[in-house]
Amino acid sequence: MPLFKVENLTYYYPETEKAALRNLNLEIEEGEFILVAGGSGSGKSSLARVLAGLIPDFYGGKVGGKVLFNDKDIRTIDRRKLAREVGLVFQDPEKQIVQTYVEAEIAFGLENLGLCPEEMLRRIAEVISFMNLAPISEAFTANLSGGQKQKLALASVLAMQPRVLVLDEPTSQLDPVSAEEILNLAKRLNEEMGFTVIMIEQRLERCFQLADRVLLMEKGEIAYDGRAQEIARDVVIRDMPFVPPVARFFAGLDLPSVPITVKEGRKFLGPYFKEKYSTGEIQCDLGCKNLQTANLTEQKSVVSLQKLWFAYPGGQEVLKDVNLDIKEGEFVVILGENGAGKSTMLKHITGMLKPGRGRVQVLGKDVSRNGFKEIRRFTAYLSQNPNDYLFQDTVEDELLFTLKNFDIKDVSVIDEILERFHLADCRKTNPRELSSGERQRVALASVLVTRPKLIILDEPTRGVDFLLKAELGEILQKETERGSTVIVVTHDVEFAAEFAVRVVMMFLGRIVSDGEKHNVLGKSVFYSPQIGKMCRGFCEGVLTLAEAKDKIFPLIHGKTSTSHRARMRA
Repeated sequence: MPLFKVENLTYYYPETEKAALRNLNLEIEEGEFILVAGGSGSGKSSLARVLAGLIPDFYGGKVGGKVLFNDKDIRTIDRRKLAREVGLVFQDPEKQIVQTYVEAEIAFGLENLGLCPEEMLRRIAEVISFMNLAPISEAFTANLSGGQKQKLALASVLAMQPRVLVLDEPTSQLDPVSAEEILNLAKRLNEEMGFTVIMIEQRLERCFQLADRVLLMEKGEIAYDGRAQEIARDVVIRDMPFVPPVARFFAGLDLPSVPITVKEGRKFLGPYFKEKYSTGEIQCDLGCKNLQTANLTEQKSVVSLQKLWFAYPGGQEVLKDVNLDIKEGEFVVILGENGAGKSTMLKHITGMLKPGRGRVQVLGKDVSRNGFKEIRRFTAYLSQNPNDYLFQDTVEDELLFTLKNFDIKDVSVIDEILERFHLADCRKTNPRELSSGERQRVALASVLVTRPKLIILDEPTRGVDFLLKAELGEILQKETERGSTVIVVTHDVEFAAEFAVRVVMMFLGRIVSDGEKHNVLGKSVFYSPQIGKMCRGFCEGVLTLAEAKDKIFPLIHGKTSTSHRARMRA
C-alpha cells in the first residue's frame, strides 16, 4: 500500500479559470526521496500543498479526484494528527515564521501539538544542535537573513518529527555551502531515519542525483516520472531545460548511461584527458581572461564605495573597510555566505542605510549625504522579498504605480515590459494570486519600467525556473549593452557563471575576491558551477555548458572508441 495515492486530481484556485493541477495520478511509497521539478507555475507548489492537506481546505477553490494518505482520504484526517505526520516547509519562509525569537518559533509548533515542557525542551535543543542554529538561538527573527529564516522554518518543522517532509525550494535563499548542508541533511533524514522526502527544487545541479525518483511537471500534469538517469536523455532530446549541466552535456553523447554527477562526469573524462595531455594534443585554459572588462576600464564609475564600515544598533560590524568601484555598463554578481553583508551593502548603495564610516558615491552623487533623493529616478532596486513590492489590484496597476510615482507620462513601455517578462496574460490578474516565480517577475518589471541607469537586484533568481532565469540574464545583459549598470546579489553560482562579467565575493563583511568571473569562480572550490567542478584539472577555466561543448565536446563526440566505452562501463 503506497503512503500517498493521488487519483485523477484536478484543482482550480479560487476565481481562476486555469487548472493548477490537471488529472494528476501519483503514488509515493514510504521512505522514498522524490524530486519535483518543472517550470514556474507548472503546479509544483500546488502539489506540495495537496500532499500537506492544505488544498482545498486552506486555499479554497474547486477540486476533483482523491488524495489518500495511508489509505485514508486526506481531507477526513484530523488536522493536528496530519501535522504530526506531514511537515511542509514553504517556499517563502516569511509566510511560515510567526514568532519574534528563534527558540519561540521552534517551540510554536510543539505547543500546538500539546507536548509537555520537558519534551519540548529536548526537541528544541536537538534541532538547534542538528541545524547548527546555536549562534542565533536567541536572535530576533526579523533581523535574520533570508537564508537564516529558511533554516529556521525547516528546523521548526523538523522539531515536530513528521514521517513525511515536503520541502518547497528549501535551498533557494542559501549559499552553496549552506545549501549542501540542507541537502545532506534531507538525504540523511531519508536514508538513516526513514523520512519520506518530497523536495521541490529549481537548482537541479544541487539535488538531481539525490532522488530515488524525479517528477517533471508541465502545465499541472506529470510529464515524466522515473529515475534521474532514465529521464535525463529524454528531457534533453525534447529540448526541455530541466536537467543539470553535467547531465545535459553527456546526454548529447552516445553513451549507455548518462553521467549525472560531477564524480561520474570526471570518471568519464579522466582517462581520455590523461591520454590527450600526455601527448600534448590538448590545451584548454580559459583562465586569466578579461573579456568585456578590458573595455570598461576607461568608463566612468557608477558606484564607488570607499572605506565603508557599518554596524546595526547593538550589533557587530556588518561591513568592514569595504572598497568597491563599479563602472558604467558592468554586469557584476556578488556572492558570499548568508550574513556576509551583501544585502547590507546594497542598502548603502541605494541610500537606505547611512555608513558608520566611509563614503558612498552613486551616479556621481554622495549618497551618504542625502544624495539618494537625486538618484532615485535613475536607480532600480529589488529586494529579496518580491511581496514587498506588490500591493496593487492588478499586474498592470503595479507598473502604472511606479510610472506615476516618478511622474512618467509615457505608458507604452508597459506593453513592452509585460511581453518581455511573459506577463501579458497576467495583465489584469491580482499579483498575489500568481506563483512565486511569477510574482518575482512582476516585482522586477515594476522596478525596470522606469528604464533605470543602475539596476540592483537582491536574489532575483529565487523561485525562477531555468527558462525564465536564462531570459532574465539575457534581459540584464541587454540592459548593460544599452549602458545600464547591473549589480546582482545571488547564491546562484550557475547564473553568475553564465551571465556575469565580474564576480565579487564577500566573507564576514569584507570583499575577499573581485575580478573577471573565470578568475574568481575558476579558482573556487565551493563557489564553482557544476561544469567548472567537473572540468577542474582537465580543462581549467571552463565554467558553462557552452564553454564545455566548445572546448571538450568536439574532442570526444563521435570519437569515443568501443574500448573506451567498455573501460568506462567496467
